[in-house]
This record gives sequence, structure tokens and C-alpha cells, in this order.
Amino acid sequence: MEIKINEIPAELKKDPAKILEGTLGFGQIFCDRMFKTTYTPEKSWHDAHIGAYEPIVLDPAALVLHYAQEIFEGLKAYKQNDGTVAMFRPEMNAQRFNNSAKRLVMPEVPVEDQLKAFEMLVKELVDWIPTKEGYSLYIRPTMIATTPILGVQPSKEYLFYVICSPVAGYFAGGFKPVSITTSEEFVRAAVGGIGAAKTGGNYAASLMAAKVAKEQGFDQVVWLDANHHRYIEEMGGMNIMFVKGKKIFTCPLTGSILPGITRNSVFTLAPELGYSIEETMLDADQICKEIDSGEISEIFACGTAAVITAVGNFSHKGVNHQVADGQPGDVSKNLYNTLTGIQRGEIADKHGWVHRIEI
Repeated sequence: MEIKINEIPAELKKDPAKILEGTLGFGQIFCDRMFKTTYTPEKSWHDAHIGAYEPIVLDPAALVLHYAQEIFEGLKAYKQNDGTVAMFRPEMNAQRFNNSAKRLVMPEVPVEDQLKAFEMLVKELVDWIPTKEGYSLYIRPTMIATTPILGVQPSKEYLFYVICSPVAGYFAGGFKPVSITTSEEFVRAAVGGIGAAKTGGNYAASLMAAKVAKEQGFDQVVWLDANHHRYIEEMGGMNIMFVKGKKIFTCPLTGSILPGITRNSVFTLAPELGYSIEETMLDADQICKEIDSGEISEIFACGTAAVITAVGNFSHKGVNHQVADGQPGDVSKNLYNTLTGIQRGEIADKHGWVHRIEI
């Protein structure tokens, strides 16, 4: 893929130094450049370029607006301690993006082309990368269906674009335990559906349950399986894990759960840190009993945005269960420190996960 870099108008340029001095939050501020390329059956992917961050013009009948044919990804670029810039396992994000594309009958974007687009865009935005601990440049690749037709069918034309946002931690409290509750009324996804694809429809399905949970004073929702409303699947948009001593338990990838890249990283790192991992069906009622008895010593969630998030309170069927002393445990802290240490170049990258960008 040939990618052109276009100059952007002076009035659309922003001062990253000034912006980074302020409060960032998560995904609230956007860089002044973006990547775009277009797909048609005749030309495949073409007109790839980096230009100004600006509104996208769509026909009102574009399929994405009516039938939600859309996918996205999320990854980060970091300033490492030696001043170099790196991304964490971007090839896995690119491959998962293509897996989502297959499920939603969309064209794939070759992994090497995605990586090239990420690299070139990050180079253009190097001054936007925060250096504070826990901060990063969040990268959001997205594909939308643009063919204007109201028949229910896959689009013929698509737009693939990448935008970036300098971010602080995902949760405003930083590495502090969150309070979560199961949802017995609402379901995120079912086996055979699109739960394993990273598509906006999954997140739209989560909004009502998240609203109810927040009204009840909780930070996030724990999703139960669609068939029995009994087995734990995910926490919000993150994978969730339970600790008993030196053993970590999590639910298997049944097809309704997003295969997390941080989850995959935890599976590799945990044995190296002295922990074993087991995939098993997790009955919510039994989990509550094991929290109350102290058998479960920690609960944590993992995902790109927050890396590792400790859980201090687990609520099910209207009853709250404090996890141990309600504070982050040693396993959560160890995994968080190891993962972020690798990402920032503080810990040796034995697995080749760090993708350095030549600036």
C-alpha cells in the first residue's frame, strides 16, 4: 500500500504541547491528523493517505448507518524510557481486525498495510504521545460500510480510517479497584452471534445494562451467558479473571467473548511469574460463595484500554461481596507492573511483543 502524506491547513493544526499539559481523560481529545483509504470492488484498497482530522461525509443511505456493518480496534503507542516510540503487539490487533471483517462480510486489510498505516501515522503524531506514567497515544482503526442502499446486504464499498487520541488511564481512579455487578436482565452476546467480533453493535447492546449499573453505584457490568444467565463471560468490554492463591481462572473463548490481546499476554506471562491459568465455566453463584469464604483472593479484568483493573466489590443478585480487603492484590499488581514495564521498555521484552517505530 502506497500512503501519501498531505499537508493540513493551518487552521486545522493543533498545539500538542499545550494539549498534553491539560487534562486528557480517555478518548476525549483527538490528534489533528488521520489516515484514510477507500475500498471498491474494482480497485480494492486505494487512495491511502494521511491528512487532516476532519468530518467524514456519508450518504444518508450508507449501509453503516442502517445495518451497523462496522468494525474497529484499539491499540496504543508509548514513549519508552530510552526515548523511542513503540506499539504493543499491533500485529495481533491487525489480525483480530481482519477476523472481525470476515465475520461481518467486509474486506480484509492486509496486516502489513495496517502496520504501515499505524507506523506512518504515529510518526506524524510523535509530539502527541504523552510521557506520564499510565498515559499513551490510543490508536483507533475503524472500517465502515459506505454503499448507499437500503436492502439488507453487505456493502460493496468501504472506508478504512485510523484516528488517534492522547489518553490517561481508562478509569478515572487510576489503578484502584472497581465495583462491578452482574446483569441478569440484559445480555451482551450469544454463541453463534457476533460477540467475538469487535463491532459497534456489541457495545450498543451493552449501554442499557451499563446505565443501570452506574445508577446503582457500580463502575462496570459483568456479562452472564445468554443461555442460562449463570456463567460469567466478560466485564464491560474486558476479559475477567479470578485468583485462588497462585491459580488464575477465566472463562473459555466460547464464541461470544472477544479474544483479548491483553488476555493472551496474561496467559503467557502468568506461568513465568509463578501462576497457573485454567479456562473453565464460572458459575456466578459459586463465585460469590468462594469470594465470601476467602477462597477467591482477587478478581481482575484485562484489556488494552486499562491493561489490568482490580475488582474490589462483586455484586450478584443484589448482594455485594467484597473481594478480600477490597484492594488490588499481589497477582493483579504483579501482572500490571510486568505488562506496563514491557510496554514502556523497563522490563526486557522476551516475546518480541514491542513493535518499535523508527522516528
